[in-house]
Amino acid sequence: MKALHHILAIALLASSTIANAADPMATTYSMTQCEGSLTPYREPAAEPAYPDSLVPVFVNHVGRHGARYPASASNCLTLRKALLRADSLGTITPLGRQLQKLNERVIAISNGRWGALDSLGIAEQEGIATRMFYNYTEVFSNGGVVQALSSYSPRAMMSMYAFTHQLDRLSNRLTFTTSTGRINSALMRPFDTVQSYLDFRKDKTWEPPYKEYLMQFCPTSALARVLGENYPHTDAKAEKELALVEYYVVSGLQAMGEKSEMSVYFSESEANALWSCFNLRQYLQRTATTISAVPAEIAADLVMNLIETTDAFISGADPAACAILRFGHAETLMPLLSLIRVPGCNYLTNYFDTVAQHWRDFDVVPMAANVQFVLFKARKSGKYYMRVELNERPVALRQGDTATIYPWGELRRYLTNCIPML
Repeated sequence: MKALHHILAIALLASSTIANAADPMATTYSMTQCEGSLTPYREPAAEPAYPDSLVPVFVNHVGRHGARYPASASNCLTLRKALLRADSLGTITPLGRQLQKLNERVIAISNGRWGALDSLGIAEQEGIATRMFYNYTEVFSNGGVVQALSSYSPRAMMSMYAFTHQLDRLSNRLTFTTSTGRINSALMRPFDTVQSYLDFRKDKTWEPPYKEYLMQFCPTSALARVLGENYPHTDAKAEKELALVEYYVVSGLQAMGEKSEMSVYFSESEANALWSCFNLRQYLQRTATTISAVPAEIAADLVMNLIETTDAFISGADPAACAILRFGHAETLMPLLSLIRVPGCNYLTNYFDTVAQHWRDFDVVPMAANVQFVLFKARKSGKYYMRVELNERPVALRQGDTATIYPWGELRRYLTNCIPML
């Protein structure tokens, strides 16, 4: 109980500093970036190079499902109810009627497909698979076994099949094994299985700074432009939460293959502020923070699995494997990337209004986000090295060092040290 009181005290102290810290409205991200974790995947500008003295031999891959239809109907139905009420009260604006038509179109297109992978999501996975195959041809050139697993979510399962189907099209010498279902939840959905995290969500220790931030910085001006200035909200908090509902519905258009309409309904400053609220919520719930390390620690089993499968390949215990592919969710990747302290994915602060400048969900977990652990073997010495790539871009894990390829023994110690002690 004392520990919980201490955590809450830290959270309240941190949230009280918001007004005195940097202004989150200073961010000037693009409208596409302000779609946040609903942003479609950006292909890397160039393939990652590596020294001729190394040959790639094995890939461990952890990915988020590709672009999808809205995860559920809840936000669209909430927005529909508000727009219908504004219509009946006579407060709805012409822009509100335009949003009403857009919202109904989203519902019509998504009915029967809520949360399902769409054609864009399939193309994203196929593109990542193709680049993996050609960037690291030696991994697949001698055939071998590609092991793939996914969470029980249909969009994760379809992402796995789109990815493996593309690899199969590129080489008929590969053998594939696939696994999906709740059997993989410990790795792919630890947010559903780890008791400490379930307790964290139940206790809502993350809420005080979020609510403080929401009340201070969430704009309602865009909402007023559609519902009308005289629309009667229950209270200020309900108004701000409805503003986020409008933001979420509009920001998800590109992910379902529709044209973005962010600039139709939001100014740049409004989009940045609304995004920052949603971004902060994900940061507080899914990464290590000064409030709690639990959201990141749920990825411990996944980190251990990455270590063990690499060791098995090197030792010859699993000689046929050439790649292991895992498909989950943004909520799978955020804890993992935070736990292993990938730059830009792990940020500790008591000033939560600075989060938007240092932890950005559109960089961390866009649609089809992934982290790849590429194992290399030195041609002469036979020693093993590894590179970590976030969204197909090499990352430097050592502070103040630009190196991205490390001896496996060194990186193994690094990853092992990230795992919390039992």
